[in-house]
Amino acid sequence: MKGTVDLQHLIDSRRFSPYQWLVLALCFLIVVMDGFDTAAIGYIAPSLIADWGISRPALAPVVSAALFGLAVGAIFAGPLADRFGRRMVLIVSVLFFGGWNLATAMADSVQTLTAYRFATGLGLGAAMSNGLTLIAEYAPSQRRALLMSVVFCGFPAGAALGGLFASWLIPSHGWRSVLLVGGWAPLALSVFLLFWLPESVRYMLLSGKPMEKVFRTVARVMQDPLQGIQKIVCMEDKPVTGGSAIGQILSSKYRLGSLMLWLTYFMGLLIFYVLTGWMPLLMKDAGFSTSKAALLTALFPLGGAIGTVIAGWLMDKLNPRRVVMTTFLLTGILLFSVGQVHALGLLSLLIFLAGGTMNAGQTSMGYLAADFYPTQCRATGMSWMLGFGRFGGISGALLGAELMSLQLGFSGFFGLLAIPALIAVLALAVLQGLYARRAVGKVVMSEG
Repeated sequence: MKGTVDLQHLIDSRRFSPYQWLVLALCFLIVVMDGFDTAAIGYIAPSLIADWGISRPALAPVVSAALFGLAVGAIFAGPLADRFGRRMVLIVSVLFFGGWNLATAMADSVQTLTAYRFATGLGLGAAMSNGLTLIAEYAPSQRRALLMSVVFCGFPAGAALGGLFASWLIPSHGWRSVLLVGGWAPLALSVFLLFWLPESVRYMLLSGKPMEKVFRTVARVMQDPLQGIQKIVCMEDKPVTGGSAIGQILSSKYRLGSLMLWLTYFMGLLIFYVLTGWMPLLMKDAGFSTSKAALLTALFPLGGAIGTVIAGWLMDKLNPRRVVMTTFLLTGILLFSVGQVHALGLLSLLIFLAGGTMNAGQTSMGYLAADFYPTQCRATGMSWMLGFGRFGGISGALLGAELMSLQLGFSGFFGLLAIPALIAVLALAVLQGLYARRAVGKVVMSEG
């Protein structure tokens, strides 16, 4: 291979190197820490309430503070990563939420706990979006969706790991020990990130870094001497008008697509937080025992781990937007069906399948955002989708309480939850239409 070569062609034409596997593992661990620390407050809540002698409603600001922090952190981190690089923002965000977790372990009042959880959320929101962006820019195009889905699986894995640690640590060391683990582990990980995490080569090329530095990074990551190559370029990245990264994602070229991505992610998180927050009580009201209600609720995220990997594999083989559209359509159908069933066996199957399709669609949104935006504004586009989507999670927690107060019953509750799933389907249909018009425009330009 001589002369000038396209970066993506270079990545696609080589085997996935051990160093690329290391980058994947580091991004996965970042998201695992994110999931662990996001879910930590839920695991320590019963012990915290007993220790401090406070009521459940008094803890509500603590829970919501982290969600607001996640949203704000994601919204601000994207523009910073598009300006200063993915690597630096990732390392700082991991240090940030690790440090604030240690501070949270020292909290002595609900007020300080709320403030510390908000600060922790800022780092958590920044970490996930940039971890996904980085792996998207190092993945071969034929396996990008699957690899991003694997990284995204780190979030539920981290949340589950938090439960295991909490069940082991709290009885003997108290609730603060969970937060200490959630603080020291990211700080230790940041040392490995400092030495081993590379900068995005796409970002380096678009920001005008010296070609010698680009070559060193590519040769290191791909473990290839790159003999005969004089220059590396990003053929798919064309000049984008609109000034800043925020201006670009809100420009006429990307505005409608941005809104559809936000709307879809918002609706997905709304469903997720309504179900994870209120399904145990709903199942209890439907006549199931406490243990069976907990088991039925656990089936929802369990199905998601399997569905996410399957969806990622299908997206690499088929039209990715139609695959995600199908997952949300199936989610709406399955949720409606859940409300019509009371037999434990069939209900368990439907909840498991709904969790598989719902979580598969939600976690696949990272790929759609990475694919929709060019390198110049990819981190901003990804993080703003995740950030605005977090408000769907906040709305879901509030909506769940409102739906419970309306006493709609089992069928009415799940029937209404099918509506946001169908709204997500319509938003994705609009996004697919934008892609179709873009493809037609490229054909016309090439023929002209």
